[in-house]
Amino acid sequence: MQSVVANIPVQEPKLLDQVRGKIRLKHYSIRTEQAYTDWIKRFILHFGKRHPREMGAAEVEQFLTYLAVQGKVSASTQNQAKSALLFLYKEVLAVELPWLDNVEQAKNPKRLPVVLNRDEIQAVLSRLDGTQWLIASLLYGTGMRIMECLRLRVQNIDFKRREILIRDGKGFKDRVTMLPVTLSATLQAHLAKVQALHESDLTQGFGSVYLPYALERKYPNAAKEWSWQYVFPAAKISTDPRTQAVRRHHVQEQAIQRAVKQAARDAGLTKAATPHTFRHSFATHLLEGGYDIRTVQELLGHADVSTTMIYTHVLNKGGKGVASPLDQL
Repeated sequence: MQSVVANIPVQEPKLLDQVRGKIRLKHYSIRTEQAYTDWIKRFILHFGKRHPREMGAAEVEQFLTYLAVQGKVSASTQNQAKSALLFLYKEVLAVELPWLDNVEQAKNPKRLPVVLNRDEIQAVLSRLDGTQWLIASLLYGTGMRIMECLRLRVQNIDFKRREILIRDGKGFKDRVTMLPVTLSATLQAHLAKVQALHESDLTQGFGSVYLPYALERKYPNAAKEWSWQYVFPAAKISTDPRTQAVRRHHVQEQAIQRAVKQAARDAGLTKAATPHTFRHSFATHLLEGGYDIRTVQELLGHADVSTTMIYTHVLNKGGKGVASPLDQL
């Protein structure tokens, strides 16, 4: 008696699952994944749940124009939506869209960065303590972006050379910045506590950490090695939303953002200070100290020196450094 096996068609993954799969294949961050899938969902809902294969450049242009005109979104928000939709069509649906010439562009305001003077920096830092103080001090002392700081691994810090290696910064670029001498001892004491926490996790059956680019498969034991642990681990063990693995992640950026904003309010500052303000202040104070703009560009990781040039405008006091005639009376 012959057994007959039915030909069961393999169901194609859902569109958003395909998007997530392609994003992870390209090693994009989970924040990019969340942003792109959200914009794609909004695009589909905007056109009554039509499948993107049934639409094209005309609908993309219409949606982006709607965001700028009716939604009144910022230029960066509109560009993020545009990037998400172009990713959907090019990488997932394998459809090349023509250049989107008819999109109403959201206005991109030219804003100077908020910079704190040294007294204001000291006022904010003095109202922080513990890990929050150490993170904020590193942001000002090194010029790192907040996520570059929070994603630091133990192996990225070289105390002998007084260097910090920043892996996969903006644009997937590595760079080196200085380790402030005044933070060296405090950071070493902090790492001693982190190592004790890691060893405690290991005894409880945990202790593994997220590794990028499938390194966990290539080096199965690396995830539990001390050198790969985060410099600023979270207080609690959590579940990875992508893999469902239970492990200790790094400190969340929202916690640092809230702490810095509260410290600025407590200090009585009227400036809108955020963790990124420390990076702006780092660059400005280096230029004030006479350092070459190319050196500052390299430390910040800017691809183009024109991006770094914005800090030369901040250096000017008053109206382009010109003394008011009222002060001459």
